[in-house]
Amino acid sequence: MNYFAHLVLAQPTVTSKVGNLMGDFMRGIREEALSEPVRAGLRNHRLVDRFTDHHPRVRASRRLFSPQRRRFAGVALDVLFDHFLIRHWSRFHDEELAQVIRADYRHLQYGQPLMPGPMRETTRRLVSNDWFGHYADLDTVGVALDRIAGRLRFANAFAGSIEDIRAHHGALEDTFLSFYPELRAHVAGAALERPAQPGTRAG
Repeated sequence: MNYFAHLVLAQPTVTSKVGNLMGDFMRGIREEALSEPVRAGLRNHRLVDRFTDHHPRVRASRRLFSPQRRRFAGVALDVLFDHFLIRHWSRFHDEELAQVIRADYRHLQYGQPLMPGPMRETTRRLVSNDWFGHYADLDTVGVALDRIAGRLRFANAFAGSIEDIRAHHGALEDTFLSFYPELRAHVAGAALERPAQPGTRAG
């Protein structure tokens, strides 16, 4: 799962939101130096990634990508699943999507002092460019994936992965719709983070 899903599966506190995104920015970070609420969010991030990476339907979905892009399929699915979560938001969640996105942006802004430099830079761009507000558009997903592929340090043929997504859009969407409720239940059952108390902003 990508940034939006990780935030949705976090607790509604600054420390949880930061911890649940920090799993993608741990290079050079000493985990033991983090506060316990942030570490709990980090553990939740890893739980989500493990469940997603090992889920049979997700693993099968990677094989729908063409051979030259299959190595990139995990990244592509992460971003695509954010798109599907936004498109099908009301099927799974009662809160208004726009309100949730605004709240997540505020949490990320408040949490800047807790973040390593690369994470601060990425989340600043995420908020200022309203990434989540644009993820409902599949073309935007394709542009985002091409940019990710272009930043990789090794030569690759991953550009154009949106072609594979469009070719198998129905099957990929069905995978997400059946998988996401299982992921939510798994996170709730594991309960790695303490539910936030009403009115709490920072964990």
